[in-house]
Amino acid sequence: MNPTPHVSRKFFITLALLGAAALAQAQSWPSAKPIRLLVAYPAGGVSDNVARVLAERLAGQLATPVVVENRAGASGTIGMDAVAKAAPDGYTLGFAAISPLTLSPHLGKSPFDPLKDIVPVASVMYSPVLLLATPATSAKDLRELLVAARANPGATRWATSGVASLGHIMLSQIAATAKADFTHIPYKGGGQQITDALGGQFELLSVNTGSAVMQHVKAGKLRALAVGAPARLEALPQVPTLAEAGFAPANLMSVFGVFAPAGLPPAVLERLNAEINKALAWPALRERLVASDNVPTGGSAADFARQITTEFHNNAGIIKARGIKAD
Repeated sequence: MNPTPHVSRKFFITLALLGAAALAQAQSWPSAKPIRLLVAYPAGGVSDNVARVLAERLAGQLATPVVVENRAGASGTIGMDAVAKAAPDGYTLGFAAISPLTLSPHLGKSPFDPLKDIVPVASVMYSPVLLLATPATSAKDLRELLVAARANPGATRWATSGVASLGHIMLSQIAATAKADFTHIPYKGGGQQITDALGGQFELLSVNTGSAVMQHVKAGKLRALAVGAPARLEALPQVPTLAEAGFAPANLMSVFGVFAPAGLPPAVLERLNAEINKALAWPALRERLVASDNVPTGGSAADFARQITTEFHNNAGIIKARGIKAD
């Protein structure tokens, strides 16, 4: 005899009621209040501009205001921490690169669990990473530059956006594969890095694509040797990807997407993913992305989550093998 049949029945009734309440909440979303989109970077940059166009489009599709708030700092970690700690009701979302989830946690204590406290909603775009030669070197292509780096260990200076940045990971992978020794020049932002590159303060730099950078490349002031991207860029068809150049592990790019707090109702997650994919098909948004040399992505939430998990584990191996440490 079951001594507590009434307890079991009550338990399942409670579960059913909770499930019905969650379903009702998902079906009524969004209706209660405006949606906040927390952008993990300062206002005015490419990612911020894209996020604002996306928010505008989502607001129209959902018939609900989508308010953009900039929560910059700590390479995106501050903004993503705010997302992780928000209520999982669909009214607080985040827009960021995946690096605060896949790279930063390996370099210092993270205020949240990147694989448990954040739900990937949809991939939005990837930003290719250009490997550029400056006036400080006469190398015409990557092969020539690597020959020079091997002949004079440490003499070739490579600038990135910072220690343990995506560019630093790229540098480490190429150095290991090519058996070349570079001197790393870490910066804390892109503006001064570009100014110094034009002045020949170092031989090589890795930087995300953008209209300002591409202007210098097209003017011949900086020379594109390779690009981190799934395929060659339409704007630079003659420039090989790093995979084509023989450096597949270094063929990295910055991937951006929309995120939510863990516990988001599945129906809301599914609706959000569908609406973001719909927005990415909007010509004005695609034009904004292409104009800044970024590439729209989209796809399912499950595929985006798998991509993040894979990169998280890959970065852990790279950082450990190369002994990369944050400042």
